[in-house]
Amino acid sequence: MSYNVNKSEDEWRSELTPEQFAVLRESGTERPWTGELLDEERAGLYACAACGSELFKSGTKFDSHCGWPSFYESIRPEAVQLLDDSSHGMQRTEVRCANCGSHLGHVFPDGFGTPTGDRYCMNSLSLSFTPDEA
Repeated sequence: MSYNVNKSEDEWRSELTPEQFAVLRESGTERPWTGELLDEERAGLYACAACGSELFKSGTKFDSHCGWPSFYESIRPEAVQLLDDSSHGMQRTEVRCANCGSHLGHVFPDGFGTPTGDRYCMNSLSLSFTPDEA
């Protein structure tokens, strides 16, 4: 797929921390319960840490008790790209930023009690957060 933001591996490496590069560009996963956005409760906007594209609103974030920030829907369906992922012996749906192709996490159909029934399980390292102005 062609993305609006296209950079070389060297460009991404120079702009991202090693930990962010491993998650965003190499489809890694941060350890559960370690992400700095897991317990973020302020109103605001979550964006792609690689390109700044808006991805999630704070009002869709919920505590799924899975160890990663979870949302029940993206800011717009076209903001994310959903791909079949059969890595690690599992069948999952990978979530990528539709603007730059960076790996964000996975979406699961187990967001019980949410309006959509979905759980977008995202890596904190894949996201930036901007709180609403008071």
